[in-house]
Amino acid sequence: MIRVAGVLIALAFYIYSIIDVIRSPNSQVRTLPKYVWLLIVVVLPVLGGVAWLLLGRVWPAGGINGKKSGPSAPDDDPKFLRKLDDEVWIDKMRKRREQNP
Repeated sequence: MIRVAGVLIALAFYIYSIIDVIRSPNSQVRTLPKYVWLLIVVVLPVLGGVAWLLLGRVWPAGGINGKKSGPSAPDDDPKFLRKLDDEVWIDKMRKRREQNP
């Protein structure tokens, strides 16, 4: 049973590697041309896939999906905190004006 699971995982990784090479834009391929990487991945199933992920693929700097992560909560966001400070200041000035007509 474990042997079958290992074969299925290797097959899934092989298919993933082929699809990843095909879908990657030419501008995000390192070291070798894209068609050479595809040939390596097809000829050397698991080893070629590992080589592709380590040496051929450009990983986004901001994470898996390429977006840079922003603040995780509102109190981590400087813009949000500045907006709160401005609102407090505006309310304070409004009350001051209402008290001194």
